Amino acid sequence: MTTNNKRIVVLGGGESGAGAAVLAKVKGMDVWLSDMGSIAPKYKELLNRYHIAWEEGQHTEEKVLQAHEIIKSPGIPSSVPILQKAAAKHIPIISEIEFAGRYTDAKMVCITGSNGKTTTTMLTYHILSKAGLNVGLAGNVGNSLALQVATEHHDVYVIELSSFQLDNMYQFKANVAVLLNITPDHLDRYDFKMENYAAAKFRIMQNQDANDTFIYWQGDPIIDAQLKHIHTEARLLPFDATTDESLAAYVDADNMVNFNIDGHQWQIPRAELAIKGLHNVYNSMAAGLSASCLHIKQDVIRRALADFEAVEHRLEFVRTVNGVTYINDSKATNVNACYYALESMTTPVVLILGGKDKGNDYTELLDFVSTKVRAIVCLGADNSKILQFFNEKVPQIADTHSMKECLAKCEEWAQKGDTVLLSPCCASFDLFRNMEDRGEQFKNGVNAIAE
Repeated sequence: MTTNNKRIVVLGGGESGAGAAVLAKVKGMDVWLSDMGSIAPKYKELLNRYHIAWEEGQHTEEKVLQAHEIIKSPGIPSSVPILQKAAAKHIPIISEIEFAGRYTDAKMVCITGSNGKTTTTMLTYHILSKAGLNVGLAGNVGNSLALQVATEHHDVYVIELSSFQLDNMYQFKANVAVLLNITPDHLDRYDFKMENYAAAKFRIMQNQDANDTFIYWQGDPIIDAQLKHIHTEARLLPFDATTDESLAAYVDADNMVNFNIDGHQWQIPRAELAIKGLHNVYNSMAAGLSASCLHIKQDVIRRALADFEAVEHRLEFVRTVNGVTYINDSKATNVNACYYALESMTTPVVLILGGKDKGNDYTELLDFVSTKVRAIVCLGADNSKILQFFNEKVPQIADTHSMKECLAKCEEWAQKGDTVLLSPCCASFDLFRNMEDRGEQFKNGVNAIAE
């Protein structure tokens, strides 16, 4: 079958799907896009500009099942009926990243993990940009990889990959693969089995050979256990916040972050890292190691680690109002992300939790809750699980169902010198359009308090 008569069906009309459709069109394929929901105006304009046929509000089964290959947006579960029917007909189903990788010979730096991947991706991109590389930013951040491959040229891409994207990647290869951590998240998409979720994350290593590198947190017990059963020819670069000079990156007793790669050693004081907290030490190590694999000079890496600006919605300082500091950590959509947020807190906390629960176990928060949290304000459509778990474990706990109601309770309970921390542990889709909408409403509400 020639490329020119290959029929591509793209399911999902967001950033990923629209970009994949453009790339298919540019490569001369017969392409059609279908979205069960509504397509945003900017993506309709993009599709129309490239004369790509599309539909919204439905999946026309007859057209979908005529595909020679389906490119599926990551938010669509493989369990939906139309994909089950496509699988039964042996129609290949791939991700946008898999598709885009066929049409570029750029170096791929790919980053995944339950937590920290956006910060690490942005930090790695920041280092490579400061080094003067022709670098693109893609995946869950930046523009669609497929759209960039279709319309631009980059020598290197830094790509944030979710487990959903990795699920439908088969031949794609990461030249540098980073696995930050694996903690329970999205288990509803993996039959509530941690081993299935972990296996999805480890797909980032697939197809790597002796010319490639795998960077990982050695202290993660799930990663450690999985690696014992995996054979790879890739170079392994472990990191951890312990004094272990056998690691590629570690922290010594003087709180210096040390890098030791291929006999080249250098260090940066932990206090000079632009982003604070233990989790950001890990993120900085992973980014520094990734840049080192591309032969970026240590002075460039050191300067970039020191002047990086934090990612929006991730431990983002909003403002101080009446002596109370407000922090937007809306991106903390699982328990482990909230754990690291609390770890970084140095003042009493009024903690905002809640949203769409993904099978969370809040036990790992208890030590920090007992020592740092003054009150918990629940923000969600149904807060019963959180209320039941934390009842009598904090002096005060409230049940709220809107951002306005939530912030009013926070303002009532927070004392001068406290921090109000939005670090919800849960997805946002019960009350908000997405995580960004939740964070923006929080910031707007805080600014309204100050007026």
